[in-house]
Amino acid sequence: MESPLVYFKGLFSKGIMHKNQERRKTGSPFQAMVRKEAGDHIRSWRFIVMLMLIVLTFLGALYVSLSNINAATANVKDPDRLFVYLKLLTTSDGTLPTFHVFISFLGPLLGIALGFDAINSEQNNGTLTRLMAQPVYRDNVLLAKFCGALIVISILLLSLVLLMIGGGMMITGVVIEPVELLRILGFVAMSILYVGFWLSLAILLSVRFRNAATSALAAIGIWLFFTVFYRIIINLVINAMLPSEPILPEDLLSYNNLLLLLLRLAPSQLYTDAAAVLLMPSIRSLGPLTMEQMAGAIPSPLPLKESLMIVWPQVTGLLAATTVCFALAYYLFMRREIRT
Repeated sequence: MESPLVYFKGLFSKGIMHKNQERRKTGSPFQAMVRKEAGDHIRSWRFIVMLMLIVLTFLGALYVSLSNINAATANVKDPDRLFVYLKLLTTSDGTLPTFHVFISFLGPLLGIALGFDAINSEQNNGTLTRLMAQPVYRDNVLLAKFCGALIVISILLLSLVLLMIGGGMMITGVVIEPVELLRILGFVAMSILYVGFWLSLAILLSVRFRNAATSALAAIGIWLFFTVFYRIIINLVINAMLPSEPILPEDLLSYNNLLLLLLRLAPSQLYTDAAAVLLMPSIRSLGPLTMEQMAGAIPSPLPLKESLMIVWPQVTGLLAATTVCFALAYYLFMRREIRT
C-alpha cells in the first residue's frame, strides 16, 4: 500500500504544473499590463485624433514629394538623386514641409498625449490602489505604461514608412535598395527614440503632479519653450556676445560652433540633425567647415557606417535624456504614497 504522502505529493505537483501551464498561456502579469495599456491607447479618442492628424500630414507630405520626385531625381548636381525612396521623405516644393519636419513638430504631441496622465489619472480614479493590491511589482506598473505606449508609437511610425515604401513602388516601379531600407529603418528608430523622450518626460510629470491638467500644461509648456522660444533666446545671447567691430574668420567659426552647441541642447535639434544625415547621405558634417576641409572634396554619398558615426552623438544625447527622465519618474514613483 502506497503512503498517503505520495498521493499528496502528486496532487501538489499536478497543481503546480497546471498553474505553470496557465501562466505560459496567459503570460506574465507584466505582459498582461502591457497589452492592456496598448489596447487602452488604441481605443482612446486622443490617440485617434493624433493618428488622424499624423496620417493626414503624412499623406500631404507624400503627395508633394511624389509630385516633385521626377525633378528631384533628374537634378544631376544632386549627389543623392539616385536614392529615390530617401527623396520621398526629403523632397518638397515649399508648400508643405517634409515628413521628418512634421515628426519633429507632431511627435512630441503624440508622446505627451499618451503619457501626461499615465499615473495621476490612475491614482485619482482609485484604480492604482486596487492594482497595487494584486501580486505585481510596483515598478512593473511604470514600465508597462512606458512600454505599452512605446509599442503603439513604434507600430504607427513603422506602418507609415511601410506605406510610403509601398506607394513609392506602385507609382515609380523602382525597387528599393538595401542601403535605402537600412537608412529608412534607422530614421524610424530615431523617430521612435525622439517620441519616446517626450513620452518619458510626460510620464515623469504625471508622477510629479497630482492633477492631469497640470502635467499636460507643464509638458506642453516645455515643448513650446524648446520649439519656439529656445532658438530665439540663444540667437539673442550669441548676438549680444558678438563684438561690434569686424572679427576674424577664426573667431566667427568659434561663435558658430558655440551657437550649434547651445542649440543642440534642444531635443528637436538633435532629432533634426540625425534625421537629415540619415535621409541625405551626401551630408558630411553637422557643423561649419573651413576652406581647408572643403578643398578637394567631391560631393558624393557617404556610406551608412559613416553617417551613423556622424549621428551617434545625437543618438546618445536623446537616449541619455530619455533615460534620465524615466529614472527620475521611477525614483519618484517608488517613493510615492499611493494610498492617499
